[in-house]
Amino acid sequence: MRFAMSNEDQNLTINIEWVPALFKELSKLIVGQKDMLEAILMGVLTEGHVLIEGLPGLAKTLSISTFSKTLSLAFQRIQFTPDLLPSDIIGTMIFNPNTGEFNVKKGPVFSNIILADEINRASAKVQSALLEAMAEKQVSIGSNTYKLDKPFLVLATQNPIEQEGTFELPEAQLDRFLFKVKVNYPNKEEELQILEKINDFATAEVKSILTQDKLLEARQQVSKIHIDENLKKYIIDLIMSTRNLKEYGLKRLEHLVKIGVSPRATLGIATAAKAQAFLKGRNYVNLDDIKTVAYLVLRHRLILTYEAESENINTDNIITEILANINI
Repeated sequence: MRFAMSNEDQNLTINIEWVPALFKELSKLIVGQKDMLEAILMGVLTEGHVLIEGLPGLAKTLSISTFSKTLSLAFQRIQFTPDLLPSDIIGTMIFNPNTGEFNVKKGPVFSNIILADEINRASAKVQSALLEAMAEKQVSIGSNTYKLDKPFLVLATQNPIEQEGTFELPEAQLDRFLFKVKVNYPNKEEELQILEKINDFATAEVKSILTQDKLLEARQQVSKIHIDENLKKYIIDLIMSTRNLKEYGLKRLEHLVKIGVSPRATLGIATAAKAQAFLKGRNYVNLDDIKTVAYLVLRHRLILTYEAESENINTDNIITEILANINI
């Protein structure tokens, strides 16, 4: 199928010469995990927050801190615990006895990349404080509101197995994440590489590949990437099918899906597909871009029934069925 493009879209030049250099630099400390690294990069390019789910020891924290170094971005890690307070994240007012006034002490949320480590270990009150920052790109301290640094990106991790002492993220907060990435174990060859490079990890130094100005330029290129009208309609059909399964010939899934996805998912797929096209060096989105990012964007937004859980069916299974049945 041919897609129409305007002259302006056709003339858009995509510069991704820095991308291979970035991944080469990351490989000094990180073995494998290509899907996670690409998802984080797409999050950076679109300023979309990313939820990373995986077992301990899979380089989640290391990947995020290393990314910030290669992109010349300020980085803060917040370890979420049950006794964490909102003021520990956003900051607080401190009394100055010399002046008799209260001064603002800004919290770690005032940074470019925030690693919210084990986000589901903090209380709902703390999670809601982070939600304001994610949604509004600003926080309230005392009676004043403060804008956050640009770019601002939350990369949160959670352990899929440990449930004791955790607070499940509410749907409203999950919806604020552009992606949910599932991190798997390395394969046999990657595990061997880890062993062989064990001495290199301690001495490896990661250098900056991209300045903030160049990153802004890349983000502007991503935003201008073309999506054909037929592909926009395809995205709408994907989203609408999660809400009206019967109408899209998916009645067999009705007992498995409790609630479909919100309009944020529509915007999320379009935005993510542009970033995916950018990483492939194209100035236009194709069908494969949309199908690739659909799992990342939809898997944490679909709400399944208890029946689906009892049948060991997850959201990825549902997305696979939808993609197989919705045609352009």
